[in-house]
Amino acid sequence: MGHGHDHGANRLNERRLFWAALLTTVTMLVEAGGGFIAGSLALLADAGHMLTDAAALIFAWFAVRIAQRPADWKRTYGFDRFEVLAAFTNGLALFFISIAICYEAIMRFFEPVQVMGKTMLIIACVGLAVNVGTLLILRQGGGGNLNIRAALLHVLSDLLGSVAAIIAALVILWTGWMPIDPLLSMLITLLILRSAWLITKDAAHILLEAAPAGLDVREVQKDLEAAIPEVQSIHHVHAWSLTEDRRLMTLHARITETALPEQICAAIKDRLKDRHGIAHATVEIEHRGCADSPRTNAPVKV
Repeated sequence: MGHGHDHGANRLNERRLFWAALLTTVTMLVEAGGGFIAGSLALLADAGHMLTDAAALIFAWFAVRIAQRPADWKRTYGFDRFEVLAAFTNGLALFFISIAICYEAIMRFFEPVQVMGKTMLIIACVGLAVNVGTLLILRQGGGGNLNIRAALLHVLSDLLGSVAAIIAALVILWTGWMPIDPLLSMLITLLILRSAWLITKDAAHILLEAAPAGLDVREVQKDLEAAIPEVQSIHHVHAWSLTEDRRLMTLHARITETALPEQICAAIKDRLKDRHGIAHATVEIEHRGCADSPRTNAPVKV
């Protein structure tokens, strides 16, 4: 039943990501064309941002489809990690886009360009309306995985970028002060960099197989030793994430001579799942010594 629910949720997220990607791509093309016509760097910067966001949403959509494939003998954990790879790629792409926008903005200060404020305002308003619609579509989806959260972050940055372009257009129409355009394009760049940092950091943390966020393996060790009387010690604890919401762990447990390995193993796994959110754990049971020592007897694996 749980698998069917997850499958249905993935299908729903897949459709939402598809429509979000389509809307973002169309808006990006409109903003890019409007930016060239109006001579607005703010619009072009926002279009560049939306280009990476469209790619991010397409990657997210594709990753959801790939992740639904079953595991095989070559990929025993399945294809879920593809979502993390897509998010990491999106984050790196945002850094390169940011550098390009900063360079162009600096050049505009030395070589000002006449901006058509009215055209810029119309295009930016259209972009804002589409970004609001896209944000509403994605907010109805699940935000528990890195892909959906990254997509929401991208769209939110797009929305703020459209607001910045509208402000720049109004300032130009009211005052004729052209430097507001590259200034606000730099602001958009800061939004891009913030998004890039958050996405890349979270994805890299998972790819490096670091301990899941908020999980202290030392506390897990103490908790298991205190909660299960037959457990004498917990050691060789390793924890990592397959995806943001799939935690895995391996550990050794030394138990009393009279304890039944199968029962203790089940108790440890239940505790890990209920208390620490670890649904998949490999537990190596030991009676006299650690299996990693050549002088100890072989352990009983359960």
